Amino acid sequence: MFSKTLKPMLLVFAALIVLSACGNPAKLLERGEYEDAVSLSVKKLSGKKKKKTKHVKTLEDAFARATLADMRQIKVLEKEDREENWVEINKTHQRIRRRQELIEPLLPLYASDGYKAEFKFVKIEDLELESKEKAADYFYSEGKRQLAQAEHGDKAAARQAYEDFDEIERYYKTYKDEDRLMKRAKELGTVYVLFKMENDSRTLLPKDFEREIKRISVRDIDSEWRTIHLNPESGLKYDYNVVMRLTSIEVSPDLIKEREYVDDKTIEDGWEYVLDQNGNVVKDTAGNDVKVPKKVLIKARVFESYQRKEAHVGGRLEFFDNMEQEIIHTEPLAVDALFENYAATFDGDKRALSDESKQKIGNSPRPFPSSEVLVLQAAELLKPVVKDKIARSRVLF
Repeated sequence: MFSKTLKPMLLVFAALIVLSACGNPAKLLERGEYEDAVSLSVKKLSGKKKKKTKHVKTLEDAFARATLADMRQIKVLEKEDREENWVEINKTHQRIRRRQELIEPLLPLYASDGYKAEFKFVKIEDLELESKEKAADYFYSEGKRQLAQAEHGDKAAARQAYEDFDEIERYYKTYKDEDRLMKRAKELGTVYVLFKMENDSRTLLPKDFEREIKRISVRDIDSEWRTIHLNPESGLKYDYNVVMRLTSIEVSPDLIKEREYVDDKTIEDGWEYVLDQNGNVVKDTAGNDVKVPKKVLIKARVFESYQRKEAHVGGRLEFFDNMEQEIIHTEPLAVDALFENYAATFDGDKRALSDESKQKIGNSPRPFPSSEVLVLQAAELLKPVVKDKIARSRVLF
């Protein structure tokens, strides 16, 4: 019982300690969280006519320590003499500038007891411009290096080159011929996929079947690095072919099933007198004739006709790697286009019809669709299946 009560209390106490530390610039300073200490101190001092000495001194100390730590880090990175270090150096320069801009509106900063804080600013503008240029140049050089590998078929290198050129926009909106190189990296890094259809079913397809299949909308399943074409583009080398290979096309004969059945129901139809064993009308205690509802059995004969015709189209989706010249994945395909119709008439008392029979009554037999029409309907059903399988494929990268 004690432990169950104590645990929540300890959690609350710990949370209060954390919240207290987060709201106390001096505590943040003690923990070495100089950046947070500066931000919180500025927040506590901004807009205050009487500025507390402890907050002024904390800001002064935290600012000095943060600047010193950043300058030391920059010196270490510069000594390593690695081109990629300019990215981190520039981030640090930006941090120094933002910190100085944060406290600048408070200057000169006096506490309510007359204490004046001293801040040693770094002349950051030229330093930041230098590191900005060198960081951009690093990404530019790295992008060109990756692009050279991409020209030999390395799509991963092309995509990395694209990311490197894209990083330059953090520093400059336009930089040398970065736009042209970025476009080339995009071309080299993109996987191009050609969709094809092959009929191996030994059944003649309707002339519009392939055209109907290729009316699939593929824009929404294209990705950043994958483009699917339904028709070949002249001069473009495709990385993959996705082949819809049809192996079976079957259309059933026209089927008509007829049946006849009877619905019956007992209903109340008027009334009749109750007779005693002698055939006389029975009287109630008031002397009135006793009458009861008259029940009769009614019937209706139902003549039902059921029509059915079905087209089955089956095959597989083959993912073919053009570079390796091999099938790397297959997916089964099968759809059924169905025509069916119920029609029924009746003879007899309509009141005897069941609810199910009532739904059929009134429908008329319909002309059977041609085999060609039904196969085209199967093509319409195939489109979302094919599209979904391509979209879900993990082999097209």
